[in-house]
Amino acid sequence: MRSALFNAYYWVLSIFYGLSAALSALLPGRRPVTFALRLYSKRMLWALRTLAGIKVELKGQENLPKGAFIIAAKHHSWGDGFVMFANVDNLSFVTGDHLEKFPLLGNILKKFGAIVVDSCGGPEARAALSKSAAQVAAEGRRILIYPEGHLAAPGERFRYRTGVYHMSQDFGLPVVPVATNLGCFWKQQEARKTPGQATVEFLPALPQGLQKAEFMKLLENTVENRTNELIAQATGQPVKASVLVDPPRKPSADEAEAAA
Repeated sequence: MRSALFNAYYWVLSIFYGLSAALSALLPGRRPVTFALRLYSKRMLWALRTLAGIKVELKGQENLPKGAFIIAAKHHSWGDGFVMFANVDNLSFVTGDHLEKFPLLGNILKKFGAIVVDSCGGPEARAALSKSAAQVAAEGRRILIYPEGHLAAPGERFRYRTGVYHMSQDFGLPVVPVATNLGCFWKQQEARKTPGQATVEFLPALPQGLQKAEFMKLLENTVENRTNELIAQATGQPVKASVLVDPPRKPSADEAEAAA
């Protein structure tokens, strides 16, 4: 019953605030859209706690630097994003271009100042990421990025992409890793939610000036090790290393045409 109530509330609220954000995008400036998205995030966290019975404990806020910085977060569910937008001021985010295909979202993302890149990656995506992030960094905004590029189930991980390293180097921004066990309670692919106390934790910023290989290894180890510890706390099981999995495969044009 809790899950059904939350899921119904989720869709009603998402439609309402989606339309509100679309209307806000017609107004001058970024502030109206930001206000709508932040209010939406706070309402969703209220529903998560009140309807689904999932209380999210936010830890490590003392690790957030002053001014602009990059948040490199583990991504278990849409709930991770709600936590970030409800609690971090002046936040922008990096997203794949797949979101632009949804009705109304393209204008909202543009007005909000989201950094939209090609989901397939490659040199073109790297160049687009640098160009788009330059404006965001110049305005002193914080940047949220999910280095794996996909929702990962608890206990799994995808290959960490290097875009976060290049942004940090290009703009001299500190990188704050984020670990979570929210996926133990809200699995994005499942309608059922599991009541309990989830944790999202900001970890100390990584040292600056590292070489790419060293930076990426440290980022992955920091996020995955702490995430695995939080998962163990949530499940009561021993700490287990996360398993590297292949990213979801996009259907080919022929497969998409056949499915249609």
